[in-house]
Amino acid sequence: MSELPKVRVTFEIYPDSLDMLAEAAKRYGMADPSKALRCLLDYAATDGDWAAIFEEVRCRRCA
Repeated sequence: MSELPKVRVTFEIYPDSLDMLAEAAKRYGMADPSKALRCLLDYAATDGDWAAIFEEVRCRRCA
């Protein structure tokens, strides 16, 4: 477990994104959706290919 304190933040996401985080938390035995989000952020920061993540548009809501 990290020695770093967590910081409470407020941001907006779509309801289906929150549902996805809740499902990931449930499926992998995490305490809550915020843990799932932290895992995704850690992956992006350490192993993720930032160009692959951020340069390709993947908007599921754009027509």
